[in-house]
Amino acid sequence: MIRPIHPDDTPVLVALAAETSVFKPMEIEALREVLGDYHAANVQLGHRAVADERQREVVGFAYYAPAAMTDRTWYLYWIAVRKALHARGIGSALLQHAEDDIRAAGGRLLIIETSSLPSYEQTRRFYQKHGYVQVAVVPDFYADGDSMVVFAKRLSPRG
Repeated sequence: MIRPIHPDDTPVLVALAAETSVFKPMEIEALREVLGDYHAANVQLGHRAVADERQREVVGFAYYAPAAMTDRTWYLYWIAVRKALHARGIGSALLQHAEDDIRAAGGRLLIIETSSLPSYEQTRRFYQKHGYVQVAVVPDFYADGDSMVVFAKRLSPRG
């Protein structure tokens, strides 16, 4: 069941993200801050955060929001699935939920940024498998040797 997150989910979501071994410690700390800001104010600004809960256990989550100063463009900021449950459709369900929710809100374009590091190869393949197109690479964005790879997917027809 995919549901909106609650403040008491924060420790579980932070632990889940850390458990993936993909995110750096500063990213995990940033997630804690992002979730705090979400509950404090950003939910009123249209940000969305959802958890996939199965048998009373949170197994994944996604965080997405409208991109400021754009015409119906959104960002997927976070998507994570419990490491032991990768490749079981949970990430796909979360991504589909986000896309459907964004479409329902009138969104037209979804942007995703990720790392170029080899440890993110599976992540990049995941986005491509779901119809995302790599539209940019910003060399050395996160750190020397760690470029930002930008993916985009059109969610509504042009016009």
